[in-house]
Amino acid sequence: MYKRLKRFQIFPKTTGISPYVWLMFCILPFYFIFRSSSNVEIASGILMIVLFFICYRLTLNAKGWPVYVGTGVQIAVSIAMTLLFSYAYFAFFLAFFIGNVQNKAGFITLYTIHIATSLIAVNVGFIMQDKFFITQTPFILISLLGVILLPLGSYNRNKQGALQEQLKDANQRIAELVKLEERQRIARDLHDTLGQKLSLIGLKSDLAHKLIAANPERARAEIKDVQHTARTALQEVRLLVSEMRGTRLEDELGHIKQILLAAQIEFTLEGSPALRRVSLLTENVMSMCLKEAVNNVVRHSGATACTVTLSQSDTAIVMKVRDNGASRPERLNFRQGHGLQGMKERLEFINGTLDISTGEGTTLVATIPQILQRPTKEESS
Repeated sequence: MYKRLKRFQIFPKTTGISPYVWLMFCILPFYFIFRSSSNVEIASGILMIVLFFICYRLTLNAKGWPVYVGTGVQIAVSIAMTLLFSYAYFAFFLAFFIGNVQNKAGFITLYTIHIATSLIAVNVGFIMQDKFFITQTPFILISLLGVILLPLGSYNRNKQGALQEQLKDANQRIAELVKLEERQRIARDLHDTLGQKLSLIGLKSDLAHKLIAANPERARAEIKDVQHTARTALQEVRLLVSEMRGTRLEDELGHIKQILLAAQIEFTLEGSPALRRVSLLTENVMSMCLKEAVNNVVRHSGATACTVTLSQSDTAIVMKVRDNGASRPERLNFRQGHGLQGMKERLEFINGTLDISTGEGTTLVATIPQILQRPTKEESS
């Protein structure tokens, strides 16, 4: 029922004026018409009023050329009512209506025409020196002021409302993109975390299987390490899902040292993991990239040595992971390699880059730009 009533709305929306005021403006022109003694003038006045409101109603929710045709008819009726019956207040109706025109060029055109015709009609009325018209001078001047100011207020209010709707839509899209990015990040984190631990479990299980006959004590120790790694993996997954905590680079270096030792790959660290003025987000991204790079070394390179180099300058942090394994360029494909693509996406999130070179082994270089904050006076003192 509400929707049906809404279709037959005649008063402009969001004008801030009570419908009772609009109702008064609908009834008032009949008073001016019935002041006339001629039946022909009364009939023509009623026809003009009916024509005005029909055009007003039809153009209220219309779009395109009907708006301009309907508004032109209404302007003509407003001029005729001003000159024939001293009723200049249809311009008030039009002022609100023109303010609701969304097209900028259309608004400016109608606004200019409406002001010009209203001023001309009122000036002609004063020139004709109609006594009843002159007695309305204060109200006519107020109407002219409304003709100038009200369309601007309505137009700006509608534009602001449209911008707020666009902002709302944009915020919804951003929220959806954030959710999508968060899902992808969780998927990458789970892949990297589980991948590392499962690789370690597989390596230690193979090693324990080989040592069962030759060295049972060492085999039992490896199996205990497998159990410990499985519990650690389960704990990390729970923490990752529940808290999405960050990982410090120094802690991650301890983890990769363990996995490289289990894979019988010599590990060398060059540089210090104690980075200066680096956010947890940056360290977390570097840790995840380091983890994935070492996983690739263990799984695919066949290397016997792996070197991690860390360097920090005033403008960038550089992390290199170099192995001495067989170079296999066909595996270094961002589209096919899920781990490489994950590293690239993570680094791009913090404006970093990933470069890969082959030669005597494979070298992955992650570069993260850095802006060091100047120490405050309290810190320097």
